[in-house]
Parts: sequence; C-alpha cells; structure tokens
Amino acid sequence: MEQGSVDVIDGKKIQEKYLREEMMPTIFCDGCGIGNVLDYTLWALEREGIDMDNTVFLSGIGCSSRLPGYVDVDALHTTHGRALAFATGVKLTNPELHVVVFTGDGDGIGIGGNHFIHACRRNLDVTVVCVNNFIYGMTGGQVAPTTPETKKATTAPYGNIEPPFDMSKMAIASGASYVARWPVNRPSMPINSIREGLRNRGFSFIEMLSPCPTAYGRRNKFRQIDQMWEWYAEHTMLIEDYEMIQRYGSEEEKAGLQDMITMGVLHREEKPSLSERIRRLTAEVMEK
Repeated sequence: MEQGSVDVIDGKKIQEKYLREEMMPTIFCDGCGIGNVLDYTLWALEREGIDMDNTVFLSGIGCSSRLPGYVDVDALHTTHGRALAFATGVKLTNPELHVVVFTGDGDGIGIGGNHFIHACRRNLDVTVVCVNNFIYGMTGGQVAPTTPETKKATTAPYGNIEPPFDMSKMAIASGASYVARWPVNRPSMPINSIREGLRNRGFSFIEMLSPCPTAYGRRNKFRQIDQMWEWYAEHTMLIEDYEMIQRYGSEEEKAGLQDMITMGVLHREEKPSLSERIRRLTAEVMEK
C-alpha cells in the first residue's frame, strides 16, 4: 500500500505512530464521534508534515477535552473553559509552536465563552477543533449553549426553551480568520479543513458535529446511532447548496432551509495574527 494511504504510513499504522498505547482503550461511549475527530486531526497533522516535537495540544474539561491525553505529544489538560487562555500564553511565549486546542460546545462556548470571543477577536494563531454534541456530555447531561430548542437535558427535563448559539457564526462575528463546520461522518472534508486551519496564520475554528448517544441521544429519541445519522442527513446542507437555494430556489425550497445547519468552509480571511502584530510592534519599538 502506498505511503500516505488510509491504513499505513511509513509501515506503521497511524495509531501506533501518534497515540499512547498505555492510554488505550479510550473512555468514549459506543457511537460517540469524538474518536473520529481525533483520527481526522492526526491525519491532518500527518499530511501537513507537522513536527510533533514542535506541537502542543491543549484542552479544558469534557469528553472531547480528554483527547490530548491519548496523543504522544506535549499537552496541557487545563481547567473548565480555560484552554484558550492557556493557549494564548503558550503561543505568545513561543510563537513558533503549532498549537492545537480540543474543546466542546459546553467547555468552549459555555464555560469558556469569554475566552473564545477574545481569542477570535485577537486572531490568536491557534487551531481549535470543537466537538459540538449539543449537550454537556461528561459533566451530567446539562443543557448547553448549543442545545436545540425543545430538546431535553438533565437541566431541561421538559425541553430547552432557550435559543441556541451558532458557534461558527459567533467565531466569524468575533474575528476568526478561518471557520469551517462538518459532521463526523464525512472524513475527507474535515481532514482537509483541519489542514487548512493548521496552515492559516490566525484563529482557525473547525466545528465538528458529533453524536452523543449517551447524554443527548437517549433523552431525545436518538437511542440508536443510525437515528442520529438520519437526523444529520435531514438537517445539514453544504453551504454552497444552501446559498444556491436561497438565491434561486422556490419559496417552498427556501422554507425548507429554516432548520438547516450549513456545512463547509464558512469563512476564510487573510489578516495579521496576534503574534504577527506583536512582532511588528516590537520591531517598531526597538527601532526608536
């Protein structure tokens, strides 16, 4: 099999190359998509030729925040919602490092919402891979900022009455220079997006829609994983198709867009990162 194929890289399986064998098996529930997210991230790192000795992974608290512990790399498992605060310190201390942050919708946008919007605003040069499973999965199944209206959680036993955040739109509005969103059942496109995020000079946000059969599914009539996949198929659409219907579709087709979640690269912009602005200011000050 040729080098770079899905099963073998340089004679080694990708798991053997990147993962800590002593940490196996993972804690993730059957049907969870977080393992897919890790797999896609490792493939992106491999295909970009990223030096893992020059890479730091960070995370906060939650199911997805357990991911750095499985990777044979320098990592920080920080407090709830604070991964981006730590990532800011890491990147500014050593701007040459590749900084990758794993977070979730509760950790990154709920508990860590303030850090999130300011990291976007500053265009901090990090790659954030955010698992959105619509709920606080590990910490009790509470309603999250992304939980759809009417859906149930431990803190919303009769259904959520609050409108949810769209994390990707928030990232764009706050100043992130690269934003994409994908479901976990489409491997090649998330891998390519994470690769683009790693290359981007600035804040890269890749939102991954991931099923949570345990905390979210069993409370919302998605006990079987295929039911969740059917929901994704019915409620997601590529951004190009969405915009085409908005522009040229019939009124009936446009009405069908109301509950659709757009997938794809949602925003791409070239602008200086925080590290670049600091270097520029430092040079100007030193010249005086």
